[in-house]
Amino acid sequence: MKKISFTFIVVLILFIAPLMALGAPVVTTTPGPSINTGDTAWMIVATALVLLMSIPGLALFYGGLVRRKNFVSVLMQIFMITAVISIEWVVVGYSLAFGTTTGPLAPYIGGFDWSFLHGIKISDLSPYFISHSQPTGQIVNGQPVMIGTIPHIVFIIFQMMFAVITPALIIGAFAERIKFKGFVIFSLLWALLIYNPIAHWVWSSDGWLAKLGALDFAGGTVVHINAGIAALVMAVMLGKRRDYQRHAIPPHSIPFVAIGAALLWVGWFGFNAGSGLAADGLAANAFLVTHIATAAAAFTWALLDWIIGKKPTLVGLATGAVAGLVAITPASGFVGVTGSLIIGIVVSLVCYLMVAYVKPKLGYDDTLDAFGVHGIGGIVGALMTGLLATPAIQAARGAFYGNPHQLLVQVIAVLATVVYSGIGTWILFLVVNKLVGLRASDKQEAMGLDESMHGETAYTAFD
Repeated sequence: MKKISFTFIVVLILFIAPLMALGAPVVTTTPGPSINTGDTAWMIVATALVLLMSIPGLALFYGGLVRRKNFVSVLMQIFMITAVISIEWVVVGYSLAFGTTTGPLAPYIGGFDWSFLHGIKISDLSPYFISHSQPTGQIVNGQPVMIGTIPHIVFIIFQMMFAVITPALIIGAFAERIKFKGFVIFSLLWALLIYNPIAHWVWSSDGWLAKLGALDFAGGTVVHINAGIAALVMAVMLGKRRDYQRHAIPPHSIPFVAIGAALLWVGWFGFNAGSGLAADGLAANAFLVTHIATAAAAFTWALLDWIIGKKPTLVGLATGAVAGLVAITPASGFVGVTGSLIIGIVVSLVCYLMVAYVKPKLGYDDTLDAFGVHGIGGIVGALMTGLLATPAIQAARGAFYGNPHQLLVQVIAVLATVVYSGIGTWILFLVVNKLVGLRASDKQEAMGLDESMHGETAYTAFD
């Protein structure tokens, strides 16, 4: 009897329990946001590529363009900026640029909650996410915050490289005639008071230009217009080099210029394709259009040299490539191949005009054309984004795709950046010049900044 009862119970469980389960409600769990290893791996590589743009890319590009007696000084300035701004970024810069605050200052500057990266753990996800069509959101202080698929600290160091290269671009305007002490103080203050607020306006979730709908995928306004306008102000206020326009001042090493430009071209793929913050189709499109715009700009500049100067030059080809990289930067997440070709051609025409005709006519000494290429190229790129942004890439539409309002928004973003960067740089120049001085003495400039500022020379002659 006991055996029969046991067998009966087993059969009951095996046959009836599944039938009961058929009528039970199905409970599913939605996986929460988590780190995507593919996105993370790509973003670490992209971060390294952006660092490559500064050292060694920009260092060799700018360094090759100056005279041999100032080569070390340019390398020193870019290396020093990389060190100082990296520290500033983790201490307070990131918090000011991407943090949040309350009250009337919220659209203009972040708070201090993330100073020294306080409270940020290695397992935290990035609060910013651009490229996936259906990002997961969370609510913080009653506001939706988009959660990315990469660690927060990866986003922080990726943005650090943008903060590093932006003041480094300004070096091109005052190369060969600035005091090193004044340069360091100015660069640090500029990053704190000029770069961080503008980055917050455009890229922070509560920035006023971001809410207005300004399009800047990878730094047309935040990096290039910002640095280019500061470069113009510094060039004018610092004054011309002692022998400017008295005789030709050729680059001391055209091969270094070419190598530096090549490294910038390669590193820029991290700059633009990485700004989608994911390894996906948007990153692939940004990669493609960056390359095509750069190729178009380089070829156009070479043709202009050939037609006007009768000989195509390597320096011109390299300069055109950089102009193309600059102009496609804000548009790289919003335009297709046709748009990138148009941007590349147009920016070379405009920047060539600025460098070859406008600068000599006005007489300002923008030593390495930081304003003529980065400032003007950034403005061209920002405005053409407002014309050429296509819904085939993202939801944004430019004027050529039925949304002229986008061009108006781009104009507002450009003007706001020009005014704030220009006035802010002018004030900082006056303050730093009063405190420690910015212009090298005539004797120091004649000797060269390598020896007079650093006691080193780029080249040693052997008997």
